[in-house]
Amino acid sequence: MSIAQRKFFTEVAALVDKSVIVATTTGKKYTGTLVGINPDTLSLCLADAKDEEGKPLHRVFLNGNVVAQILSVEKPFDLKALAERLEKVFPTMVKLYEDKGFIWVMDRVKVTEKGIVEGSGPAAERVQKVYEQFISEMKG
Repeated sequence: MSIAQRKFFTEVAALVDKSVIVATTTGKKYTGTLVGINPDTLSLCLADAKDEEGKPLHRVFLNGNVVAQILSVEKPFDLKALAERLEKVFPTMVKLYEDKGFIWVMDRVKVTEKGIVEGSGPAAERVQKVYEQFISEMKG
């Protein structure tokens, strides 16, 4: 798999659990939360979806060969920017695993877009403060 292909799939995977609009080759549009994707076929599963008339649909499964567009409604979380911010506070102690969706700080504190998921102590508290400031700046 080429670097470009890997980056493409990383971008698509970043849309999981985000609001999207999917346009089909048949001219239909669905809005919902992307909860599943088959990277080989680009088949999708949307949860809490609505069709173009606003009719609520619990789940929509779309075969990849009818998916014309996937439009991101919300801006994806910028894990790389957070890693760069953490690098300023913890020089040479930050490892970004963008394809897996997390950052390791000092090989002890694991951070995702949801916050700290592993680690404790003073370093974790400092990471949490950087994370909270980053989140507030992204929203503001």
